[in-house]
Parts: sequence; structure tokens; C-alpha cells
Amino acid sequence: MPSFKIDTSTAVVFVATAPEPKVKNFQTGERAVNQEGHAMSTVGLVVSDEGEGNLLKVSIPETGFPEGLVPGMPVKVIGLKAKDWENVIKGEKRSGIAFSAVAITPAA
Repeated sequence: MPSFKIDTSTAVVFVATAPEPKVKNFQTGERAVNQEGHAMSTVGLVVSDEGEGNLLKVSIPETGFPEGLVPGMPVKVIGLKAKDWENVIKGEKRSGIAFSAVAITPAA
């Protein structure tokens, strides 16, 4: 499925939840990795632009963010993308939008 770039150049972005390891298989505890083999984490971000605010759960490689990200910290998001997904979970068809980024850096 295609992914779409999201322009955050005019947005204000804050950390909502600190990074947590992204799990691929909850039964085995296997970590999710990207195409380069880097372990992935999930970070909650509040993105506010043009009078609207949204809470996004963003997947990011552990090499793509500094230590010490805490809720309320202003950040910049590099390479934010959205991709729709569809899966069968416990016999039930589910779908949604997954967000990923190349990196998150502290805002200047």
C-alpha cells in the first residue's frame, strides 16, 4: 500500500508520550524492526497546525531520536508519513492509518 508524506513545516509538535519499544508479536515479545534492521519504537506526538490538534502514534527507529524525550517537549519531525493498513486480528478484520517518521529532534 502506498504511503503519503505529511508536511509538518508549519506545525507545532510536542511529545505526548515517551518512546516505548514497538512489539511485532505480542505472544513472543518479538520487537518490530525496519527494513534496515533497526529496532522500532513508538512515540505519541501532538501535532497542531491551522487551528487543529491531533494526537499521533508514530513509529520511529531507535536510532532516530535522542534520549530524554519527555511529554511536553517541543520537537521537529523528519520524514513523517501516513500509510493505511488492513489486517485480521483474532478473526476480525481491522484497518487504520499507521504513522512513521525517519527521526525526531528537539525543536530549536
